[in-house]
Amino acid sequence: MLKITLTIIILSLTTLSSMVVAEEDGVIQLYSQRELLGLIADNEHLQRVKKDQCQLVEDIKARAEIVKLPSYQFLYGDMLAYGVCVKRDEQYGIYMMEQSAHQGLVEAIEQLGRYYHTGKFFQKDLKRALRYLTEAASLGNVNAQLRLVDILAQEQGSPVDYESAYHWLHNSIIADGKKRQQATNLLAKLATVMPPSVVERAKRPLIK
Repeated sequence: MLKITLTIIILSLTTLSSMVVAEEDGVIQLYSQRELLGLIADNEHLQRVKKDQCQLVEDIKARAEIVKLPSYQFLYGDMLAYGVCVKRDEQYGIYMMEQSAHQGLVEAIEQLGRYYHTGKFFQKDLKRALRYLTEAASLGNVNAQLRLVDILAQEQGSPVDYESAYHWLHNSIIADGKKRQQATNLLAKLATVMPPSVVERAKRPLIK
């Protein structure tokens, strides 16, 4: 019976997404997976929810809690953590972010690493921060790569990780000029605590 009920709910949500195809008479289109992932990557997801006058809160919640889509878990978690269009609940918000991270959403993994590093919502925990940031960096998240290299360049963490961290950031494609210069500066800083032969090895391409 429960399986049938969940199936009906999921079908209803899918139907809703297909029905709301344009903004007409104040009806706001629900975000597609691709659109939401783009908003998250650009850190514009909370601003978009506010811009849409909080009209999609129930749909966002359903996709996070019932359908368990990682992008919506992340969005709803951030909304809860910062009190955007919902009552603020940091504990449940972080829980939703963790669920998103467990499903592999790299932005969620990076954000948890950043929170552990800065002490936002958590006590500072460098070991946990490095674990999350290393995972996100290995998956190509530039923000995680920058933070990881910065931490390692300050000789925090293990020298064993220097080569991988340098390798990932060195090979990243960074369109933003300011961020690209930041990467150049951080790589130069990390190189000062690495043997030259290891630096050269770390500069190898991602794909040979």
